[in-house]
Amino acid sequence: MASIETIVRNVVLEKIRSRRDSPSELDGDSAGTTPRAPAKLREAKLSDYAAITDLKRRWGLTPDSLENWEHLWRHNPALKHMQTNRAIGWVLEAEGKVVGYLASISSLYRFGDKTLTAVIGSGFVAEPAYRALTVKLMGAFYAQKPVDLYISTTAIESTGKIACAFGCVPMPQEDYEKVLFWVLRPYPFVQTVMKKLQIKRAIIQVLSPFASLALGIDKLFRGRWPRRSATDLTVSEIKPNEIGNDFEILWNEKLGEGKRLLADRSLESLRWHYDVPGDQSKTIVLCCRKDDRLIGYLAIRDEAGLANGLRRSLIADILVKQDDPETLKALIVAAYKHAKHAGSDVLEVLGFPANIRRQCALWNPYIRTFPATPFYYKGATPALHQELADGAAWYGTPFDGDTTLMPEL
Repeated sequence: MASIETIVRNVVLEKIRSRRDSPSELDGDSAGTTPRAPAKLREAKLSDYAAITDLKRRWGLTPDSLENWEHLWRHNPALKHMQTNRAIGWVLEAEGKVVGYLASISSLYRFGDKTLTAVIGSGFVAEPAYRALTVKLMGAFYAQKPVDLYISTTAIESTGKIACAFGCVPMPQEDYEKVLFWVLRPYPFVQTVMKKLQIKRAIIQVLSPFASLALGIDKLFRGRWPRRSATDLTVSEIKPNEIGNDFEILWNEKLGEGKRLLADRSLESLRWHYDVPGDQSKTIVLCCRKDDRLIGYLAIRDEAGLANGLRRSLIADILVKQDDPETLKALIVAAYKHAKHAGSDVLEVLGFPANIRRQCALWNPYIRTFPATPFYYKGATPALHQELADGAAWYGTPFDGDTTLMPEL
């Protein structure tokens, strides 16, 4: 079984990162190319949608929907708390053509009794001949004032280096770059692995049944699935638009539990965050109650698998009163059952604090590691930047940044 686990750890699910590892990466060769014509930097406008969409498509990034542009930059509840009008991003323009782009999404965070304003970099892309000039896009992003926190959560290695040049550092939450996952359907999962290994189709057809059987045996003997004993807790499913006032009560209770950096999960923000126009993925919220009182919830995103054929369910967020272990167990077990019912091939856990990851580890998930740190941040003041150097200050999940704000088209 060791050979199966080695393969799983090293090569599976790499295609899931197709939106990150795309031809838009600012590699050294293309970054040094001399521009064909002078390019100027300016703020992006909503009317740039068509040009930016075309740029993204040409260089392998998933384009956004027009409806989601309105969603991000007109209906975002965080904009109500900004002291100035926020730019939606910046473009590099040469001879009337958009040749580079970086979006800026506004967000709110709570840190103790303080509300912090944040901006999130997203959709970084440029024509090869102009990639040496993308530092101008980054410079404009980090020059935004007044802002408390700058965040990038889809950083590949090259863009991470640029972010570090502007004072960013990797988010210090332990093991954020390690993704935990359980295999729900061994046969399609094994086929994806073999295709990634570039095994010939005829050989895949012969080996897949045996490999999926071996994977199933490994799962059975090592107990690779979430399970729990019976409790008095009940878990139910709702749609994001059914999120009610009890979520606001839980959010306010959570804020009183200690000083930790938390992305805003107020009622208005939750409904907005999970209402992504044009998204082929489906988000469901699992609610855990005791005596009819909401004590925790988990948001799970079921992806359609249109990019590579592998269907994934991602645990997008978890919020539990006092981080109660039994509530966590009940929600993760319910998420596993939901993912199986949804027909997903894998269930993933990205990020989350150490106590939640420890609970997941008890059920022996497989592990894969991002080739580069996926989360960078910069505090606008030295004092805040230093406070956030403590990994225990963070509650980083896919709810942060743009990870769950971009639609699967």
